[in-house]
Amino acid sequence: MTESLKISGASDTPLGLQRTDFISDQEVRWCPGCGDYSILFQVQSVLPKLNIPRENTVFVSGIGCSSRFPYYMNTYGFHTIHGRAPAFATGIKAANPDLSVWLITGDGDGLSIGGNHFIHVMRRNLDVNVLMFNNRIYGLTKGQYSPTSEFGKKTKSSPMGSIERPINPLCMAIASEATFVARSIDVDTKHLAATIERAARHKGVSFVEIYQNCNIFNDGAYKPISEKEVRAENMLYLEHGQPMIFGKDRNKGIRLNGMKPEVVTIGENGITADDLLVHDELSSDPTLAYLLTQMEFPTFPVPMGVFRNVFKPTFEQLLADQIESAQATKGKGNLEKLLNAGDTWVVE
Repeated sequence: MTESLKISGASDTPLGLQRTDFISDQEVRWCPGCGDYSILFQVQSVLPKLNIPRENTVFVSGIGCSSRFPYYMNTYGFHTIHGRAPAFATGIKAANPDLSVWLITGDGDGLSIGGNHFIHVMRRNLDVNVLMFNNRIYGLTKGQYSPTSEFGKKTKSSPMGSIERPINPLCMAIASEATFVARSIDVDTKHLAATIERAARHKGVSFVEIYQNCNIFNDGAYKPISEKEVRAENMLYLEHGQPMIFGKDRNKGIRLNGMKPEVVTIGENGITADDLLVHDELSSDPTLAYLLTQMEFPTFPVPMGVFRNVFKPTFEQLLADQIESAQATKGKGNLEKLLNAGDTWVVE
């Protein structure tokens, strides 16, 4: 499995880092009660486990509430421009492949103006960790509908209800051939931390969609599935090699009916656990992972966990191989000679 590969930037000797080592001296300026606090805490808690020196860690962000993240991390950071964080992260990783690069974005930053960049960082399989905070609203600009807002969502910019179909971030990531795709939620801190750590240990692009509550402009967006009283009934925790079982009594499951998933009850009509769909995150065929992205509440429980986890050569490694090959056959380049080659002119 990909987790057995060495993490970029990791030290060979224990560093003894603690969560407090990754807390910056900047005042955290999110609204009280925002789900971003939970994500920040879990990332700061996971990083010491990776044994990566702070100077080998870089956080890159675009624009939005989520994109304040680099200020709050005691590492290197780059707060860039709207939607373009993947381009900056690509340059950083290509020039410094030994760095651990994290890309922090939101559903607005990453899927509207940044949608094109999102696709390409996925398909290139750059070894970066992409965390998308999805609150289904534009929070920083005070409550307009976002690319992931529900159809019919009434907001300041859609007073009669949005007439746009929402983007499914996981669907986009899988369609773009991302090698690690997962989902978690801000209120399930144990699951969130474990998912972030798995993403960090993946060699290649890792994408984690995080359901995150904006308690000011879209409070309770995920309440029907996230409340402790209903979580067991309305969430499906994916486990590799295990049948898809859920429910407070662990008596419900998912099986395939042709090419369509359906909810069944174990014990009814002779249905047993052997009839259920078994999760395979390692499959090179993305069909199953894609089908799972289409399971939406209230028809289905919402899948949480790792949808896909496969290995392919990374962009920066292929780039390094090309450079090495070119230098072996043509020798090292000369920038001054290149700039003065061909037609040149002097502007006076």
